[in-house]
Amino acid sequence: MSTDSVEAEAAADICCASCGIGGVDDVKLKKCDACDLVQYCSDNCKQDHRSQHEQSCKKRAAELREELLFRQPESTHVGDCPICCLPLSINGKRCTVMSCCSKWICDGCDYANLLRQLSENLQVTCLFCRHRVPTTHKELEANALKRIAANDPVAMTQLGFTRENEGDYDSAFGLWTNAAELGDAIAHWALSIAYAKGQGVEADQTKKMYHLEEAAIAGHPQSRHNLGCYAMRSGKYDRGVKHWIICANLGHDEAIKVLKECYKGGVVSKEEFAAALRAHQAAVDATKSPQREEAGKALGSYSASQLWKLTTVHYSTLRILTSLKIIIITAKVGNDKSIQADVDAIIRKKAAKINLFLRRDAVGVHEDPLYDNDLH
Repeated sequence: MSTDSVEAEAAADICCASCGIGGVDDVKLKKCDACDLVQYCSDNCKQDHRSQHEQSCKKRAAELREELLFRQPESTHVGDCPICCLPLSINGKRCTVMSCCSKWICDGCDYANLLRQLSENLQVTCLFCRHRVPTTHKELEANALKRIAANDPVAMTQLGFTRENEGDYDSAFGLWTNAAELGDAIAHWALSIAYAKGQGVEADQTKKMYHLEEAAIAGHPQSRHNLGCYAMRSGKYDRGVKHWIICANLGHDEAIKVLKECYKGGVVSKEEFAAALRAHQAAVDATKSPQREEAGKALGSYSASQLWKLTTVHYSTLRILTSLKIIIITAKVGNDKSIQADVDAIIRKKAAKINLFLRRDAVGVHEDPLYDNDLH
């Protein structure tokens, strides 16, 4: 870097880029919002200097955006379970968001709590805040509205999914927009789908990509995976691979499968693929625990969040299903085919009623639709 450039940058740090006035006690300089390269003493100076600064500002702003977009997130968008403090699985079926406090709880903790409460004939309550689990849609809606009144983006997003399922796309879009402004990654992901399909808003591919990027920056793996697909379709292979490597590092299975194909095709080096494999396995292993494995075996094809949904109108069904699963686990007869057949028979008998309700996606317990890929 030349001496003149260094001097210019130093001057920009202490003087207004337009009029040259120094930043002293009675003059407060404010950096350019887009690039952080220069400072101004007033809006008038900023306006006067725009023609000279515009080109370098756009270039630097694009560089900053790229750095932010391809920075590896510290964790996924769901973070850690607040009970066991282990990273939550990115599989939306293996965790539950509670309507009373908007906390994501892993199935291991959720199921253990459910076992204890049912076995001791206690009232079913939230594991985090200890509020009673709602048993009607009215109570669920009241919980959601209470959280929304407190500016809770998670509640806004979940209620948005409910409104979407009811066919009220305008309300869903409004709720997601508010939640996205508060930084909710799932809301950004939902908005990208809304802009892609033109639901509740006019279709806009530019805004779709913007919200996909915002969700990816916040650690949403499926959004990151989609960005990789779009980059590849555009012939930007390096960008696509970068997205998939970041995605694989978060434990996303589809990303590691795609990287495997890229490695076979010579697009990804052996070292890059090996590093991605190790990081992916480490991320997956970090979400495992004996308690979660037990919950997975007990719940089978039903997630804890789905069982919670049944409480809103079919509390007796929840007790029947869970009690049967408790028998299998506590008696250690999980391999007893006759008992398993009895459980499956009851589940099949109630399947039509259960599945009808599950499709309604009750307020506050909507699973993150992580694998609903708008590319398909």
